[in-house]
Amino acid sequence: MGALDDHYLGQDRPLGEARLLFETAGSARGVSLRELRARLGLDAGYLSRMTKALQAQGLVTLAPDPRDNRLRVITLTPAGHAEVREQNRRSDALVAGLLDGLTAAQRAQLTDAMATAQRLLRLASITVRRVDGGAADARACLDAYAADIDERFPEGFDPSDLVRPEEVSGDAGVFLVAYEEGAPVGCGALRRLAPGVGEIRHVWVDPAARRLGLARRVLGELERAAVARGLDVVRLDTHASLTEAQAMYRACGYREIPAYSDHVYGAHWFEKRLGDGV
Repeated sequence: MGALDDHYLGQDRPLGEARLLFETAGSARGVSLRELRARLGLDAGYLSRMTKALQAQGLVTLAPDPRDNRLRVITLTPAGHAEVREQNRRSDALVAGLLDGLTAAQRAQLTDAMATAQRLLRLASITVRRVDGGAADARACLDAYAADIDERFPEGFDPSDLVRPEEVSGDAGVFLVAYEEGAPVGCGALRRLAPGVGEIRHVWVDPAARRLGLARRVLGELERAAVARGLDVVRLDTHASLTEAQAMYRACGYREIPAYSDHVYGAHWFEKRLGDGV
């Protein structure tokens, strides 16, 4: 791939500088060094050295941000834009050369395999952590959940139906938050219904993190938390409009049961007996 080559794509610069030019090209007004450090995970000193090297070559300019004098903004010069155009041309040519030996069916197979690898790697990078039910991230996830389903439920959604912090904290229950690059992107809650019986609530994933398998992962973590608390059975209900949630629960071993509560939004009730394999 040339990632360790000092002349990435045959140009006179290493991958780090090439990537910095590429990222800067995406904004006509330039990008702050602070944003680039966060986006690329770079050490401030390393970013500064690369920026000065590119500036000395006439490829970028560095100036105070007109909106915030505390920030420095890097912008491509016309020579920098020409460099990025050539970088993109060489990259396209390299990829085309790699794929020339494959049939159309093989290219489709490769694309599918790469998409699967990308999805699984992204899922693997997400962490799921237990937080207090009253924590800011927990309430932010619940607020997003409420807004999401308020749009989906024909009758709307009343936020007073959300679990209270004391129901899912300490000995009473569990609240899990999924984090991607430090930002909350999903949640789920477990509360005790009766001796040996728990209830799962509010399994939710941000739209930007859906179709990764994250909802199933959160559900599995809640089940393991239930087992750790000595619960033998978990139950849940779901709205009639949430057909994808119903399909997921069935696929995860839940069986539909008669209503166990008079929950206003419940149309389907499910139960799962937890075994040693959870």
